Amino acid sequence: MGTRVKQVLVAVLGAAICVTMVALGLWQMRVFESKEDESAELRTQQPAVSLVDNVAMDGTTGDIYGRQVEVSGRYLADQQKLVVDADGTVRVLTALTLDDGRVLPVIRGTIASVAAAVPAPPSGVVAVIGVFLASESAADDTRTVPAGTLASVRLAELAQEWPQQLIPGYVTLPALAAQGQGLGAAPVTLPTGSGSIQNIGYALQWWVFAAFGAFMSVRFVRAIGRSGGLGTLSDEEEE
Repeated sequence: MGTRVKQVLVAVLGAAICVTMVALGLWQMRVFESKEDESAELRTQQPAVSLVDNVAMDGTTGDIYGRQVEVSGRYLADQQKLVVDADGTVRVLTALTLDDGRVLPVIRGTIASVAAAVPAPPSGVVAVIGVFLASESAADDTRTVPAGTLASVRLAELAQEWPQQLIPGYVTLPALAAQGQGLGAAPVTLPTGSGSIQNIGYALQWWVFAAFGAFMSVRFVRAIGRSGGLGTLSDEEEE
């Protein structure tokens, strides 16, 4: 078997092994992400906890982001904003004033478009249960949205328009509660779950093996080339 053929066979075998290891690493990452999503989803299914018991007046917040919370208060119909998402979804954000004077932003649901009529919030004291989330990323703030609307639920931006002290987070009502107010269900982007460190470790391990396999394949190909060249030179010298 010629030297070139041997080199090609080793290179092909090494490449196949490396591709397999990379694929195994990607599979482990998908498992990791799946477990993260599952963990975040399970968190929302835990029993609701009291919001005021977990958010101090100084803004210190317990481990409640991504969980259901319950709180009571009164909606402020004159403190309401529309949030226009990148996919065109229009969420209705209304202030809920608590007994202690603080305000909780509440995503009550969605409407068809910015021009659509917004159903008035319930009057009087209401009990609210929904998923508690942190202020959204400013990544979409550069998008052009209609005047008077928001590109995301940014608490820093709301604080410039709403005079009360804001709770450091907002609540999104579940589908049934939104429908009860004449609104569509609002999407909920859950925070990253805990996932499985073991799976991400396996993924990194496979990628390290792939890199090592590529390195050794190159070494073997070069070694075969050197040994083949020396063999040829020796034959010529013998002649």
